[in-house]
Amino acid sequence: MAANGRGEADAALPMPSPWRLTSWLWGVLALLAGLALTVLIHHQQQQRLQVERTLTRDELANKTLASLQDRLHAAESLLRAAQSLFLSSEEVDEGEYAGFYANMHPRAQFPSLLALAYAQRELRPDGEHYITRWVQPVAGNERVVGLDVATQPHNFAGLLASRDSDQATLSAPFRPLQLAGSGTAGEGITLRLPIYSPGPPPQTTAERLSRVRGSIAASFRLEGLIDEALPERLAHKLRLRVSDVSGPQAQLLFDSDSGPWWSGDGYRYEHRLAYGGRTWSIELRPLPQRDRPLVGGGRAILLAGALASVLLALLVYSVTSTRQRALAQGWRMSRRYRESEQRFRTLNDLLPALVLLAEADGTITYANQAARDRLGLSVTERRLPGLFGDPELRTQLQRDDTRGCGRVDAILRNGGDGFWASVAISRVTLGGRSKLLMVASDISEQRQLTELLSHQASHDALTELYNRREFEHRLHRALGATLDGAPLAVLLYIDLDQFKLINDTSGHLAGDQLLAQLAIVMRKQLGGTDMLARLGGDEFGVLVSGVADRAEAERLAERMRRCIDGYVFIWEQRSYMISASIGGVMIDRPGILVKDLLAQADTACYMAKELGRNRVHFYSERDDQTARRHSEMEWANRLRWAIDEHRLVLVCQEIWPLPLTAGGEPDIEVLLRFREESGQLVVPGVFMPAAERYGLMPVVDRWVIEATLANFDRLHPAGGALRMVAINLSGASVEDEELAGRIIELLRRYRVEPSRVCFEITETVAVRNLSPVVRFMEQLRAVGCKIALDDFGAGMSSFTYLKNLPLDILKIDGSFVRDMLTDPVSHLMVRAVTDIGHRLGLEVVAEWVADAETVQALAALGVNRVQGFSLHRPEPALFQRD
Repeated sequence: MAANGRGEADAALPMPSPWRLTSWLWGVLALLAGLALTVLIHHQQQQRLQVERTLTRDELANKTLASLQDRLHAAESLLRAAQSLFLSSEEVDEGEYAGFYANMHPRAQFPSLLALAYAQRELRPDGEHYITRWVQPVAGNERVVGLDVATQPHNFAGLLASRDSDQATLSAPFRPLQLAGSGTAGEGITLRLPIYSPGPPPQTTAERLSRVRGSIAASFRLEGLIDEALPERLAHKLRLRVSDVSGPQAQLLFDSDSGPWWSGDGYRYEHRLAYGGRTWSIELRPLPQRDRPLVGGGRAILLAGALASVLLALLVYSVTSTRQRALAQGWRMSRRYRESEQRFRTLNDLLPALVLLAEADGTITYANQAARDRLGLSVTERRLPGLFGDPELRTQLQRDDTRGCGRVDAILRNGGDGFWASVAISRVTLGGRSKLLMVASDISEQRQLTELLSHQASHDALTELYNRREFEHRLHRALGATLDGAPLAVLLYIDLDQFKLINDTSGHLAGDQLLAQLAIVMRKQLGGTDMLARLGGDEFGVLVSGVADRAEAERLAERMRRCIDGYVFIWEQRSYMISASIGGVMIDRPGILVKDLLAQADTACYMAKELGRNRVHFYSERDDQTARRHSEMEWANRLRWAIDEHRLVLVCQEIWPLPLTAGGEPDIEVLLRFREESGQLVVPGVFMPAAERYGLMPVVDRWVIEATLANFDRLHPAGGALRMVAINLSGASVEDEELAGRIIELLRRYRVEPSRVCFEITETVAVRNLSPVVRFMEQLRAVGCKIALDDFGAGMSSFTYLKNLPLDILKIDGSFVRDMLTDPVSHLMVRAVTDIGHRLGLEVVAEWVADAETVQALAALGVNRVQGFSLHRPEPALFQRD
């Protein structure tokens, strides 16, 4: 532009005249021409500097706005991660919450963060409350624990808004509890997200209200949050004021400088930032002292022009050389302008964000390097609305008012492909013309991460099938569909037979591989709308809708059974035949609960196993076997309250030494009974299977042990003269690593001599869990207790096991003792066990002794002690007799 201006001035100079002019006239003409040219150049230079300064300020202002938006988005991402923690787990405890905070290190990103707090929803007579239960970090936030959010109106308003919308909500400024009374000035804000019960995101306000469990909030020092987002150069260039204009009156949130506003050069930048239900006004103006107009270059031009004019007037004969110097000066000025513009473009090309500048009609005129790389080199040949896949957004961009496009998550199209981006679009004025400025960031990876977390929350990691939580959700929807007259559906409960054998023989890695392969095999038997899920361990669930009748459901279940039964699993040169027991339930009755439906399917599966495994059994309320299974469930419920209701009763059966003498003192074995409301005692065979199946035996055994030791001398009329008391232990109790220590503690508390206590463990339990059983036996024998192996011979185990077990007593299974007088094999088994026991230094006890002849035969074989109903019928312990 400078070169063009000088050319025009030169063209305006008078041509050489044939008339000879005086030197002073030539000097005056040259001086006037030079001064005119100087003023023109100075004016152009000032305009260029003003444009450059405006672009620099706009760039800094846009960067400030984008940085503030990024801070808010980053804070929301932190809350989304915390929300995913609650959605992925049914029971999140305080330890997991603290671990999440420690892993995220949020204060490294947000120094202004006061606390990351979880408020739990509680329904009280006076209404809904949100009580802060967990807060991280604990230091400095002790006063927040237990805070009712309703006591902070601005905070509570943000909580309710996020609860009803499932969107991140920003509160109005308020005084945080952490800063009250601390001497620290300033206000704070909270950013909140709701916590719903696990499941897919709720779609309606009513669903959100029904599933809300609490609220997660990040509280910040307001001034610090904004200050952290400001670029370094802003403090030297512009003054920033942030105001909350969400209400009828604007509220000042942040001011980077003090004093009155200065607008000497007329520059002003103002933008509205809508986020989290609040609207902030972002206003920037130049600083009067730190951003003075750059006048040095203009003065230099004036001085140079004046000097050139004087020289031109004095040296009129050197017009040619003077003109060349003026052209060179103009070229240098033009080059500086181009270099300034190039620096601006280079700076934009270095930004990782996509920057596009478009005309008012949407024609793209500028794209930085990031935009060209992501959208293609031909992006400047396209129109801005055509980049978006959302028709509504394209229509909105064609309007004059683009405020609704302030912040969107949209798909930007790159030819035929597209990617997710966080987009900010503003209408700006450059050179008196309205333009559209778009700044976008690629968030495809963030979206993929969110989708991955959602997939992991509803799928099993091993088999890639749906998990139990998602299966129960679909089952609930299927039950709801029955109210609307939907076609029949069927629920199948599949439990693999003898799966534990593969884990025990080939390891858990083989078991995992088998489950993954079977998932593929079973999925091939189902249609596209049918659902297959892994419910846990080796249990699977199938939900099939649109079943014509029960016959079709049974055919489907049988097809599933055959595909499993025909599958051969090969692992490290071993092959295994797999089978499954399947329980089925027709979903044809409205009003039934999901848990009841699953319980019926489990019951049917159990009956399939009871009937011989590798079969299908459908639930029927008229099925006698199913009724017995229900009875077992009822026993489990009764046993859960038996201890508190004093329903458990200890009975004692005497164990006599051989040969029987009048003066001998018996040992006793403590047995368990259940007292009905009528007072009748129920034998263990009725309720023990329920206790074992539903995992209640450890509780029952612990009660028996403590009741026996606490009343040791009040069990039998012999009192303190008892030589030994035997207590039976179940397999589940023996596997409890803490039980031995508990027994030793009780022996010391009740001052019972350990040598007078014997613990009986059945042969099948000992062989099945040899290593933990041996550790358990050695711990008790180390303090003096005796250990008996009960029901030896029933499990058909090898005598070799006896050498590896630290035993004191060997009890022969009663089935051999009962038949030893009539069955030669049983007699031989009793004698063999007795001989082996004596050779190992063990005392041998025979059970189920029914008559005197059996006693004589046992004495002849050398059995040490005997017990049975013919010798003594079990009687309630003294301390429990009426």
